[in-house]
Amino acid sequence: MARPFSIKRQPGFATIAMLCFFLLYLPIATLVVYAFNAGVSIAVWEGFSFRWFESAWNNAQVIEASWRSLKIAASAAVIATTCATLAALATTRTAPYRGLTFKYSIINMPLLVPEIVTAVALLILFSRIKVWTGYSGLGYLILAHSAFCVPFAYLPIRARLESMDLSLERAAADLYASPFQTFRHVTLPLLWPGILAGLMLAFVISLDDVVITEFVKSGGQDTLPTYMLGQLRRVVTPEMNAISTVFLVLSLAIVTLFFFLSRNPQKQKT
Repeated sequence: MARPFSIKRQPGFATIAMLCFFLLYLPIATLVVYAFNAGVSIAVWEGFSFRWFESAWNNAQVIEASWRSLKIAASAAVIATTCATLAALATTRTAPYRGLTFKYSIINMPLLVPEIVTAVALLILFSRIKVWTGYSGLGYLILAHSAFCVPFAYLPIRARLESMDLSLERAAADLYASPFQTFRHVTLPLLWPGILAGLMLAFVISLDDVVITEFVKSGGQDTLPTYMLGQLRRVVTPEMNAISTVFLVLSLAIVTLFFFLSRNPQKQKT
C-alpha cells in the first residue's frame, strides 16, 4: 500500500525548516545578547554587564510607560475575555442554524482585516466621540484594545467549549438545575482553563500592540511599545535591547502558560 503523503518525507524539508528557524530567531538572539553589552554600541561587544537593565529600571519614562501598558493590557484582556466567553457560549451551546457561520466571521473579523484598517476606523470613531464629550483619557485605548483582542480570546474559549462533554451539563439539567446553576457549577469550572488561556493571549496581544495604540492614543499616553518606537527614531542604545529582552521573557512566559492551559486534557491522558 502506498504511504500517505507527508511533507516531512520530502527531500530538503529538514534543511529548509532549520534554515527558516535560524533566520527567524538569529536576530532575536542577537538582540538578547547585546542587551548585556557593557558599551554604548549596539553592534560592538565590549563586555558583559547589566548596565542597560539598570538604566531602564531607573528611567522614569520607561517605568511610566510600562505601568500604563500593563494597566491597558490588563483592562482590555478582562473586557475582551468576558465578551469572548459570552460569544463562545452563544455560538457553541446552540443548535446549528442559518447565519451561524456569518457570526463566526463577524467575531473573527479583526483577524482578517489589516490592523491599520481597524486602527483608522477606531481613530475616526473616537475622534468624533472626543469632540462630543471632551473626554480624552485612557478609556479609548482600553476600548480599542478590547475590540481588537476579542477574537484572540474567543478562539481558545470556543475550542475548549467544543471539546467539553455535554453529558455533565445534561445531567445537571436532569437534576433540575437552572441554566445559571448549570453554568456556574458545571460549565464554568470545566471552561476555566480556556478562559485563562484566552485572557493571557489577549493580554499579550494588547501589551505588544503598536499600530492601534499609535493611532488612538492622545498626547502623554505612550505605552512601552510606542515609547520604544519613538526612541528608535532618535537614537538606538542597548537600553532598547534590555527593554525588548524583558518584553520577550514576559511574552514567552505567558505564551508557555497559555500552551499548557489550552491543551486538551483527553489528549494528555492518551
